[in-house]
Amino acid sequence: MSTTPTLPTPVLRPSDLTDNAPAVAPPTAPTPAAAPWAGHDRGSAAYRRILLALLCAGIATFAQLYSPQGVLPILAADMGVDASRASLTVSAATLGLAASVLPWSLVADRIGRVAAMRVSLVAATALGLLMPWIPWFGTLMVVRVLEGAALGGIPAIAVVYLGEEIDRRHAAIAAGTYVSGTTIGGLLGRLVAGPVADLTDWRVGTFAVALMASAAALVFFTITPPPRGFSPHPVSVRHVVAAVGRHLRTPRLLVLYAQGFLLMGAFVAIYNYLGFRLEGAPYAMPSSLTSLLFIAYLSGTASSRIAGGLVARHGRRRVLLTSMGIMLAGALLTLAQPLVLVVAGLVVMTAGLFGAHAIASGWAGVQAAQDRAQATSLYNLWYYVGSSVFGFVGGMFFVAGGWPALIGMVAALIAIAGGFALLAAHERE
Repeated sequence: MSTTPTLPTPVLRPSDLTDNAPAVAPPTAPTPAAAPWAGHDRGSAAYRRILLALLCAGIATFAQLYSPQGVLPILAADMGVDASRASLTVSAATLGLAASVLPWSLVADRIGRVAAMRVSLVAATALGLLMPWIPWFGTLMVVRVLEGAALGGIPAIAVVYLGEEIDRRHAAIAAGTYVSGTTIGGLLGRLVAGPVADLTDWRVGTFAVALMASAAALVFFTITPPPRGFSPHPVSVRHVVAAVGRHLRTPRLLVLYAQGFLLMGAFVAIYNYLGFRLEGAPYAMPSSLTSLLFIAYLSGTASSRIAGGLVARHGRRRVLLTSMGIMLAGALLTLAQPLVLVVAGLVVMTAGLFGAHAIASGWAGVQAAQDRAQATSLYNLWYYVGSSVFGFVGGMFFVAGGWPALIGMVAALIAIAGGFALLAAHERE
């Protein structure tokens, strides 16, 4: 016969009736995990501050990078060098920039995107204020290389910074806005240096640009919001080298790198030697007038934003190929003799280049599944290597065969880039 066990009766103590009795916590629902950072939405105050800050960074960077291009004939006469050697003042800086973009991506991973861009701007503006007063051509080249290396922090970091801080739905438009800021910087550098140099000399002209860049850098320091999409972390050189090797073995990325290399080389070649053409017969234009032609950069300011907005409807490859076709048409139009057609061709060519650049640069970051800072840095490396190489080689074509020979080189570069994009560029799934 089994018996049911008897449970002991609990003993109630006086302390159990007081406020000091331990409370039994009711069951609680688990705390939901924090949603991943989606980025600042378009129209928010932080979104506007980021775009304005990068606009100022683009002005500070590209005004200094290209200010000598607006005074090359005057610089060549003052330094006693020919057109091809004078163009080295631009190529030396872009070569320094190209060499620095990967190291800057490593710095940005370790100290943060905004901190790295601030270091870049401080170093670049200091060298920019020094550069005009260098009396020897060889030393001037060294300073320009260093200045370009300092400037490399902005293009190496800006696009990946946008990708981390801006809502992905608006990343293409934001990247286009940043590229439009770089066109404004390039325009102001040439537009300020040329007329000031015509009244004084090329040294005062480029120094005025450096002062303007310093003011733009100060605005960047003041208004950039604290970053939220990235936390600095130690990154080894070995990791960066491995990432670079992986990206260089990715065919789709190589196609995009080829776009920057070939298209920017063609673009800079035209702008480097246009002043020499227009200051000679039959135009005989002074530097103050030839520098006004750089207003054509405003077409790039518009086209880079328009191209970014067209991606959602037409896809990146179609917009990229269309932009290249526009660039080629504009380059060929500059072969015409009437000045109005030369200017029209320059406007069209510039619009095409910056539309293509806005697509290719943003696409490089999206195409990479990981290590995007290195992917975009490699794009910028090839972009500025192309600028340096063909900006100088174009001078050989110009000296040997005049403007038609230069445009022949430009057309060949655009055609090769178009062939790569047509056959091998595909949207990433």
